[in-house]
Amino acid sequence: MSKFIVIGERIHCISPVIREAMANRDPEPILKRAKDQIAQGAVYLDVNIGPAGKDGEELMQWAVKLIQEECDNIPLCLDTVNTKAIEAGIKVHNNSRGKPIVNSADAGDRISNIDLAAANDAICIALCSAAGIPADNDERMGYCQTMLERGMEHGMDPEDIWFDPLFLVVKGMQDKQMEVLDFIKMLSDMGLSSSGGLSNISNMMPHHVRPVMDSAMLAMAMYCGLTSAIVNPGDLRLMETLRSCDIIRNNTLYADSYLDI
Repeated sequence: MSKFIVIGERIHCISPVIREAMANRDPEPILKRAKDQIAQGAVYLDVNIGPAGKDGEELMQWAVKLIQEECDNIPLCLDTVNTKAIEAGIKVHNNSRGKPIVNSADAGDRISNIDLAAANDAICIALCSAAGIPADNDERMGYCQTMLERGMEHGMDPEDIWFDPLFLVVKGMQDKQMEVLDFIKMLSDMGLSSSGGLSNISNMMPHHVRPVMDSAMLAMAMYCGLTSAIVNPGDLRLMETLRSCDIIRNNTLYADSYLDI
């Protein structure tokens, strides 16, 4: 097994501070979020610029160059529905510490993002969905197979397609959580990588409950074989859980100081 990959989620235009920084091309708030997340254990940083229909290509290139130049070329997860902006970001991405991630493709209207990743030697997060939430794991697996075949037709290594089971909100979809975990196990048994926005499960929960729920789901998902997740590395409970699970799964060598590493 490989050590779990943390993708930091906090450079996101949904945050008023980040949205304003992106609009004004103000580097400081973005760099602070980037450096904080790296210090907290992020391996990748997700850069979500939103739809960015007007200036997405220029904005993504600005953000990629800014973060990588100031943060020792940490690899980035390029997150937007604007495909041209993702492509522009890939062109200026420094791959010395890792390939960029295209976030994301699906088996529907966004399946061409797999082609984009394949053409640029990038990783692709592939949502096991076409439109909306899959009815069951048979439907998820059908989408998974469609995207896996698409990537391999374009010369992608299956290891570069990280399948997203779609983490569902517990409030209102409590009965679907074990199904998602079962699907992660199915992916793991097939030797496939998995990822996704894990903190989605605790949306609409009280603030003090969210870290507890996220940590519990992370532990269960890692047991089922989850290999990566888009999370907040500043969540101490979650990161302690993650590091402990990596020890138990024999992904990292135990030391008394493992929580501080």
